[in-house]
Amino acid sequence: MYLGLGTNLGDRRAQLAGALERLGGVVEIDAISRVYESEPVGYREQPVFWNLVLRGGTDLEPEPLLEATQAIERELGRRRSFRNAPRPIDIDMLLFDDEVRVDGTLQLPHPRMLERGFVLRPLAELDPELRHPVTGRTIREELTLARGLERCEPLFAGSELLSSEGG
Repeated sequence: MYLGLGTNLGDRRAQLAGALERLGGVVEIDAISRVYESEPVGYREQPVFWNLVLRGGTDLEPEPLLEATQAIERELGRRRSFRNAPRPIDIDMLLFDDEVRVDGTLQLPHPRMLERGFVLRPLAELDPELRHPVTGRTIREELTLARGLERCEPLFAGSELLSSEGG
């Protein structure tokens, strides 16, 4: 299972650290990518984002995991206003094993993950040979094929956030 985290409001380091700490209650985190700074996508008149991807395991099924991640977002101040709006935290379920599903509340794999450098770059860092369950291509191949990705530059090791005391 892979989750993507992003933030562009408030203390971004503290937001990511707080989300990781809370996620530790529902996900066994195996690996965390570097933190990347990326340009906003869609609505561009907002601060740059910090993003990371984590790999982990959970006993939860996808729907309860989605509920848990949305509860963490709310706890950390997320208020949904409009698509691609600035936000203190965003937690997206990218991949859940090899599941493919489309329904009203949950789509797996994440429907826009192959269009986002802030997902593909950290995901390729963690597992370049991981295969996308729909295309069958590796994440490395998907990254090579992707065009028009936003600027996305590594900042620091995401593991630093685990020892952070929120700031």
